[in-house]
Amino acid sequence: MLFSRFLKGAFYIQLSCALLLANPINAAEYIVPPSLSSIEKSDIERLLPSDEVKPILAGETEFLSLYSEYMSADFRGVVLLIPDWHSSPTNNSGMSYLRKELNNLGYSTYAMTVPDIDWQTSKMAKTTPSETEAAPSKAEEPASSDTTANAQSQPAKVKEEPHYVNAIEKVTDDILDNYKINLISRFNALYQTAMEDSSNIVVIAQGTSAGVLLEYYADFPDERLDAFISLSSYLPNTKRNESLSQTASLVAPALLDIYYANDSTDILMSLKNRQRWVNRNAKFDYRQRQLFGLRDQPDQHARLTKEIDGFLRRLF
Repeated sequence: MLFSRFLKGAFYIQLSCALLLANPINAAEYIVPPSLSSIEKSDIERLLPSDEVKPILAGETEFLSLYSEYMSADFRGVVLLIPDWHSSPTNNSGMSYLRKELNNLGYSTYAMTVPDIDWQTSKMAKTTPSETEAAPSKAEEPASSDTTANAQSQPAKVKEEPHYVNAIEKVTDDILDNYKINLISRFNALYQTAMEDSSNIVVIAQGTSAGVLLEYYADFPDERLDAFISLSSYLPNTKRNESLSQTASLVAPALLDIYYANDSTDILMSLKNRQRWVNRNAKFDYRQRQLFGLRDQPDQHARLTKEIDGFLRRLF
């Protein structure tokens, strides 16, 4: 009885294997996943009030911005909120809170969506023939008979060259430059929209977005700002982040540099160097403030708003 059951089970296994081999095996079709910006756009259009969502055209690319009008007796200006890369304007790291709380202090706010990061971007290296390639080197010239005789008489001394391994950057300059170009294009379009409401323009930027904007304003562009407020500004590239300390001291608008006690080591290690460059370049409208605790706590948001409001009231 047991033997017959075993044969019956083996028969079904063989039959299923034969059916599988008879059918042609088709590979699953690859479906490109939606980009982060498209998911973010659909969420904003679905969840937020339509009167707050304002599409803006930057060249041929359309992006969304969130507009919130001032709600105090006195209108003080317009604040442009720019989140960190791969982050949304409704994040809980201060952007969503400031977008509404600054309205009570007399500011209209625009919070814009940031472009996607192109991790595959690269630039073709321009190769130019060097002088060593154009002219034959001494090693390629025929050796004289005297030199050959001396080389045979003396033992050959082989000295190996030291081998150095350079650190590989996690984020290359090409990726940062591509993100910077796309972000500046959106920022300029948002700036022109904000200029229609007020002449007092303030920028509050986070993380890498703040870092590339500081690089942009160190070149003295035409877009004038009354104040620049950076939240944990840094660049995820060792060399670019080191030069950011000097860059921050060269921007024209007044700069409030806010950081958190639990920020990354790259940010915390550069704070003293930023102060040194500020003293060297005599940027007297630079302020540096530290916030303690987690950045997503309600009490932390209230203190962040207080620091920003106190800094702006000294300016206008």
